[in-house]
Amino acid sequence: MLGQRSQAWEDMWIRLWCMLVCLLLAVPGGLAFLPNFWSRVLTLSWNSYTHQYMTEQAVLNVTLDTLSRLPLRRETDSPDGAKLGRAFWRAVGEVVQSNVAMDFLSSTRSDPVYHFDSERVEEAVEMLQQFWAQTLLSVRSRDNQGARRSLGCLFHSLQDFYSHSNWVEMGQNSIYLHLLHPGEPAIPVASEDKPTCAECYEFTCRNNILADLTQSQQAPLLTTGYFSTDPAKPPGKCSHGGLLDSSRHHSARGGINKDSTSPFFSPHHYLHSDAARLATAATITTLRDLRDAVGTESFLRLFSVWHQPALVFVMDTTGSMFEEITAARLRALSIIQARADSQQPRTYILVPFHDPEVGPVYKTEDPEQFMRSLEDLTALGGGDEPEMCLSAVQLALTHSPPLSEIFVFTDASPKDPHLYSAVKALTLEKQSKVSFLLTEDPNFTGTGRGMRKRRESLSPDRFSLYSSLSSVSGGLTIFTTDSDIHKVSTIVQDNIAANKVTLLHVESHSISESNHLPFKVDSAVRNVTLHVTGTLKHCVLTNPTGQTQSLLDGPGSLAELEHFQGLYRVRLLPPMETGQWYLSADAEGPVTLNAIGDSSVDFLYYFAEEANGTHPGLARVEGSPVAGVPTFLVLVVTSPSLNEVSFSHVTLLGANGESLLEVPMNSSSSLSSGAELVGRMVSVPREPFCVCLSGKDRKGNSLERVSTEMIQPTHTQIQVLSAPRLVPGHTTKVTFDVWNHGPARYFNLTFDDDHRFLTQTGAHRLFVGQRGSLRREVEMKTPRDMELGGAVTLTLTVRALDSADTNYAVVHLTVVPLNLNPPSCSPMRVEAACPPKCDQGIWAVSLAVTDRGRSGLASLQLSQGSGVLTLLRGESRQAGQLWRQEGEEPEGPRLVQGDPPLNVSGRATLRVRYSASCCSPHAELLVWNELGSMRRCHLTSSQQGAPFSSSSSASGSSALLSLLFAVLGFRLMT
Repeated sequence: MLGQRSQAWEDMWIRLWCMLVCLLLAVPGGLAFLPNFWSRVLTLSWNSYTHQYMTEQAVLNVTLDTLSRLPLRRETDSPDGAKLGRAFWRAVGEVVQSNVAMDFLSSTRSDPVYHFDSERVEEAVEMLQQFWAQTLLSVRSRDNQGARRSLGCLFHSLQDFYSHSNWVEMGQNSIYLHLLHPGEPAIPVASEDKPTCAECYEFTCRNNILADLTQSQQAPLLTTGYFSTDPAKPPGKCSHGGLLDSSRHHSARGGINKDSTSPFFSPHHYLHSDAARLATAATITTLRDLRDAVGTESFLRLFSVWHQPALVFVMDTTGSMFEEITAARLRALSIIQARADSQQPRTYILVPFHDPEVGPVYKTEDPEQFMRSLEDLTALGGGDEPEMCLSAVQLALTHSPPLSEIFVFTDASPKDPHLYSAVKALTLEKQSKVSFLLTEDPNFTGTGRGMRKRRESLSPDRFSLYSSLSSVSGGLTIFTTDSDIHKVSTIVQDNIAANKVTLLHVESHSISESNHLPFKVDSAVRNVTLHVTGTLKHCVLTNPTGQTQSLLDGPGSLAELEHFQGLYRVRLLPPMETGQWYLSADAEGPVTLNAIGDSSVDFLYYFAEEANGTHPGLARVEGSPVAGVPTFLVLVVTSPSLNEVSFSHVTLLGANGESLLEVPMNSSSSLSSGAELVGRMVSVPREPFCVCLSGKDRKGNSLERVSTEMIQPTHTQIQVLSAPRLVPGHTTKVTFDVWNHGPARYFNLTFDDDHRFLTQTGAHRLFVGQRGSLRREVEMKTPRDMELGGAVTLTLTVRALDSADTNYAVVHLTVVPLNLNPPSCSPMRVEAACPPKCDQGIWAVSLAVTDRGRSGLASLQLSQGSGVLTLLRGESRQAGQLWRQEGEEPEGPRLVQGDPPLNVSGRATLRVRYSASCCSPHAELLVWNELGSMRRCHLTSSQQGAPFSSSSSASGSSALLSLLFAVLGFRLMT
């Protein structure tokens, strides 16, 4: 009867909750349409902590702490957040998105191992340690994007532990170190037949965890809640609990999760703040451990701190490219000299190509080495069309950081047009720009010194893929000459300056004087430059006060003009009037206008959709958004002075700069990322668009920032279901769904990877029904000799055969060993002869230190203990024997506490002996492998017992060791 009454009350509350949610959804404005805050709306818990908030707070906390510990590089440097610009928040966003995706991906959202559910604690701990090893491996291999993805997965599981387990209910006030440090003491998990919870018929379940779990005279037991029915909850076990958990109806009823402050979704909601505090502390501790493991410089590089735009050149090296190579060298030298007064690290990338060779990729942070690579380039051979240009651009994209500017020097059309879709997908996924500097007029058919052969037989539109790629990415395509290429390459220097923002980006197939192209100059922007490609007949610049200047008629007071073949470079002269400027032009043929300036005020954005499953919230849309459906637009404004700017709306701009849709933006009240804004589009436009953010500066002047990549809405999608690790010598399958949001039709599906690991390539035709989907998979074979930590980029593209509908998915994979476990420590011989007076005896232990993976051991350190650790050089003749003759001193390096880690690279197994006075019964040995995984080996001896004599057999040695441990009280814990 009690159960029926409680069920009736619950049903009534569910109906009430549904009514409240419906009312909330009907309320216009901010509260209903915010990323991750959407979850708080659905759970009616406005002050709940989220994975995003805890992760952002932890990264910001540790990054600022790291900066504060560094000596100032220059007097103008600041140890605060002034250097944490657009690249930093994009890096943090990658960690956050990887974190929250664990709740949305079909391969992880219901797996209890990823969420510390269903008492799968040991498996979850092992998974955490694998994520940790993979993160270290990726950082050391300079695959920072891969490291950020594995770090986000690690953080999600780590944070879930404190909400889904009974750790907080035990009264614990500190984090559980064993989760990422196997050598730390572990608390046993309740056995399958051990009841853990009492019945609870209310939304709030106080004290429903059985007392003998947390208040036992013996060691306490860990438990975690079961969720749903997979796996089924044994009788008497705790449920996760809440309205979305079906297991809450089975004994023991109720639940224990602390995910939110809402009693409807979290039976232990009253402990939410305690769980969130510990989860945040654990995240911070992990980041500090990561910083200590990889070093400060690598840690800051991981999060793009002090990020300066990479200089990325893709160079055609065929015989006709002498002037272009020379121009690139001179431009690079000019840029390097301009940067000489700064000690901030920068990335330099060079990808040479011709036919059939592409690469190798030269990537360095040493400008002198980069210049040597450029000087080694020689324009030889070739002379005919076409060349492997898109293959080289693909390499440049996969090796350059996000938000890069890539400059391609060539006079040849692409021989590899089949790669266009993959390269386009990479530019959009990384939000990088690709610009082409072409020293060939597509309509010219003459001959001359160094010119390629058979021009008269080539199509005038052979460069159309370059123009299309630059248009999609927001770059430029400039047709110039050998004599002007050095001057035209000024755009390289203009575009890779730090804090570069875009004020206007317009492309038009035809333009006349009636076109007034507007751009706004605000008080937060400096050094405004306009790049115009094409052929202008007339061009007039107008400032906010109405003053005009005809740019083609000579010098003026508003701007100075430089005209090269194919490019007009206009630089506004100080003092610049703030407000609305106009450029009126009359041109022959297509024109591209790009207005850029220097400013610390910029933004990042992504598209998101509602996810109303077991983990309600906003899930990021991968690839292009679907046209005609409701979609959220989420922005993060990056500025060190957010109190001096404000933003009200976003305008979606068409290719000609026309307004397609205005989206009001509201703050999500995210305290960690500064100005996080969100708006809801009732229907995504069908036309291609770029995003323009509008607001006001501190003086009330209009402020606009443009993200120049062109988004092409579509009616098809690719959703990747799994992104597994790659293991040398093994085959891996990547599973994905192809969705058709239009009528039934045929599609072409293509896949490409930058390492050629795919077992099948080319286009594959498939038929997808109306508003239906198909599941497919691709297979990749990793060579046995593939470098561990290597990054492999897989690009999937789908295109409808009856329309321009196309979409993409980019999958980043990491090569890891089959075994990611940390090293192990095994006792081989124990000596203990401690008399009643500890200062009259010593104890000792001999260990085998082994790395079970392929990487090998890296280093050893004695972190605690007043004794001596000695490496033994001799070899054992029989298992269990000590590696020296009795009475002989072992040979090899020695370590004492305080010594730096000893490098032991290249060894898979080491034999060591530790000895100390009986007055110092504790020691700790730290062991690292080449992957960065670390094992803490704890050594402890009691002050009693007798010497140990080794047995002549392995089995006898093992049994005698076990007996000795029991008698002497000696413990070796790993």
